[in-house]
Amino acid sequence: MMLSQILLPAALFCLMLGLGLGLTLSDFRRLLERPKLLLAGLVGQLLLLPLLVFVLLQLWSLPTELAVGLMIVALAPGGATSNLISHLCRGDLALSVSLTGLSSLIVPLSLPVGTAVALEFWQAGALDQPFPVLPTMLKLVLMALLPVLLGMLLRRRFSAFALAVQPLVKALALVFMLAVIGLISWSNWDRLESYLSLLAPLILLIATLAMLLGYQLARLVDADAAAGRTLAIEVGIQNAGTALLVTGAVLQQPQMSAAVLLYGILMQIPALLLIIGSNLPGQSRAQTSAR
Repeated sequence: MMLSQILLPAALFCLMLGLGLGLTLSDFRRLLERPKLLLAGLVGQLLLLPLLVFVLLQLWSLPTELAVGLMIVALAPGGATSNLISHLCRGDLALSVSLTGLSSLIVPLSLPVGTAVALEFWQAGALDQPFPVLPTMLKLVLMALLPVLLGMLLRRRFSAFALAVQPLVKALALVFMLAVIGLISWSNWDRLESYLSLLAPLILLIATLAMLLGYQLARLVDADAAAGRTLAIEVGIQNAGTALLVTGAVLQQPQMSAAVLLYGILMQIPALLLIIGSNLPGQSRAQTSAR
């Protein structure tokens, strides 16, 4: 209870504060100067990935709670590690940071609505009352949106200080979040182990198709290879911390949280393959000559 009700929100707050310290209004203005990439990223994150997961869940026989858990994590883009992965796979880091920042402003409002729709569709009978959309919006605004805005304000008012502490805050917050998720995983290890064989093939399929989807969206708007890798990551890497806040702190459904945790772990496998492929010697030379 303490993990999901106290430590997880605190970790998410710190993580989003670190993100905000690295953002300025200029980042969003630069994103607006690339409207095709902006549209491709948002459509992929907020519409096409949830649609992909919904379709796959109709073809895959899963218990209701697990299906809803996967749907909730599909509705939570902007993963905590997406910027780091984008950097490691030689992506467009500025685009990654800007898209993550923009999605963090949208998700506190879109995720509760999407969750309510998913619960209604799957008729998740474990809940004995309607999903609290507005209270959940408020919780996500306080834990995910407010710290981003606070970080941006600190960056604007105390730029030198914000730039100096931002790498440390972001690194410590990421370690804090990973530690909390690790503790939650450890405390639910028996459940995770029992669901692994059922969920792993589907999660790996979703994560792989999501990254391919992001890459194809980049090709549709004639983006360069670096932007293509970034869109692959931004569409494929989800914010498990935010999703856990909904499944654990709000819904208090351990089965849903197990699906989110497994997605948060297994989605890193295709991302790791992308990092390796992007840093092969032949790939590096091809990208250098293309420039």
